[in-house]
Amino acid sequence: MTQKINAISIILLGAIVLAGCSLSQMAKMGEQQELLVVPSPLELHGDEVAFEMSAKIPAKMLKKDKVYTVKTFYEYAGKEHAFEGLDFTRDQFPDYDTVEPEASENLSMPYEADMKSGSLKVQGVASNPKNGKEKATERYEVAQGVITTSRLYEKVYHPAYAPHGYNNQEELIPTNVDFYFLQGSAVLRTSEKRSDRGKGFDAFLADKNVTRTVTITGTHSPEGAERVNSNLSQNRAEAIQKYYDAQMRKYDYQDMADEIDFILKPVVEDWTEFKEYLSDYDEITDQEKSEITSIINGSGTFEDKEDELHKLASYRKVFRDIYPKLRTAKTEVLTVMEKKSDAEIAALSRQITAGSVSADTLSDEELGYSATLTPSLDDKEKIYMAATKKNDSWASHNNLGAVYMQRALKSKNMDEVAKAETQFDIANRKQENPYSYTNLAAIYFAQGNIDKAEEAINKALSMSPSNELSSEINGVKGVIEIRQGKYDEALASLNNAKPTTQNLHNKGLAQLMKHNHTEAIATFAEVDSRDDDSALDHYLSAVAATRLGDYEQATSLLKSAVQDDPSLKEKAAGDLEFLSIRSSDQFINALK
Repeated sequence: MTQKINAISIILLGAIVLAGCSLSQMAKMGEQQELLVVPSPLELHGDEVAFEMSAKIPAKMLKKDKVYTVKTFYEYAGKEHAFEGLDFTRDQFPDYDTVEPEASENLSMPYEADMKSGSLKVQGVASNPKNGKEKATERYEVAQGVITTSRLYEKVYHPAYAPHGYNNQEELIPTNVDFYFLQGSAVLRTSEKRSDRGKGFDAFLADKNVTRTVTITGTHSPEGAERVNSNLSQNRAEAIQKYYDAQMRKYDYQDMADEIDFILKPVVEDWTEFKEYLSDYDEITDQEKSEITSIINGSGTFEDKEDELHKLASYRKVFRDIYPKLRTAKTEVLTVMEKKSDAEIAALSRQITAGSVSADTLSDEELGYSATLTPSLDDKEKIYMAATKKNDSWASHNNLGAVYMQRALKSKNMDEVAKAETQFDIANRKQENPYSYTNLAAIYFAQGNIDKAEEAINKALSMSPSNELSSEINGVKGVIEIRQGKYDEALASLNNAKPTTQNLHNKGLAQLMKHNHTEAIATFAEVDSRDDDSALDHYLSAVAATRLGDYEQATSLLKSAVQDDPSLKEKAAGDLEFLSIRSSDQFINALK
């Protein structure tokens, strides 16, 4: 019995030794494995560094009941990120003895700022799950560093000011009066001049309003005495012009008269106005109206149709009540609206903010407009503060916040950012609006809160903004999407954005990230043609050219970039985008 126990012990010991040997064998053979990392170097997209790890191990390497694991690590700044291992077992690969087992996995890690210059390493581990023993290879570097080109976007922080609603351009006010004529006549009667309409028109002319155009449309009714005189409409229009000329002489318009453009528009054989009066006329039945309409819309000449109307029982009423209204000369006078000059508005605005005159001295629109007349952010702040006290509107609060936001961009003062955010929140509480949400999106983006920025910009876009604001919103939306690694969406947004140099830069970056390298170079060239300060655009064009394998163009562009901005020398020297040309003389000379 003792001998039996000893025999078993020897067998077990032999098994352990054999197990240890098999693990060592696996680890040793693991050194011959083929590893592929895509992309290499690693790349940052959004907040993640994602890549595919593929491994092929030698045939006959796998042992019974053993596991071979490819373990991946990213080492950086004295730290490491360990990924889930890639396991190989005989069960997975029945033909392991003749075919090299091959597998891959998609891995990712959240990006940290000091990961840029790290190293991706792999270690093979042979293990025995039954007893927990394992044998590991050394760690081998398979990729170095992380490319962060996706972060080279231009931040779009232009404040979105709500429109003030004031039009500082010349505006014309229409004044309309109709003068009526007797049947077949083009004589403007004294009774018409002395009517309430005539007196009102005379008073209007007496005020010497600055007039641009006088449009006089002469008309006629369709009955015989009217239609036979083809010049009747023209003559009636001319009669009103003569009256207007006489009144201008009476009120001494002098040179003002020469600036007035008279437009005479005779209307001949036109049933349009007759139909309008007929539809509102209630002295005849609907059936009678239908009879009239059928004739008017039917075939035949203007004269034929009037003859047919004359046969209808309803004709006498229509002749009595509608026809006289058609014997007119309709006069529309376009006069210039009186407005304060920009200088007057600016002066009154200063007095309002100083408290020396009432805020009601200017309208809300004029006060808002006055803020656009000064480049000073301090003056703008005073004006919008006065506006918030005057009308407490969402637009005034938004624009006050926009001033704080603009000031924060210059000073990098976070207190100004907080003040801006408060005003935008107040504006949205008063009335949710796309301007304040656009501004909040830019603030959230600057604070690194990308999710809130996305939520705010989508809210702004959902509120049916104007075309002009939509183009601004799409610029902000595009850079947010680049930051998220959503390059297709970013391109769609930026194609609908205002073509500013910032938006074009970001469009080029999105194209670069999508590997549309030729298109990216063209877009960056467009930025260069518009903006002298385009060092970063040259730099990114150099990246695109390097990816295309056009090293001559790449080094030429890189030389331009570092000449415009010497700080890019250090960046280029450590940028893995240029790994393939880093040791070339052209690259070295470009950075001198």
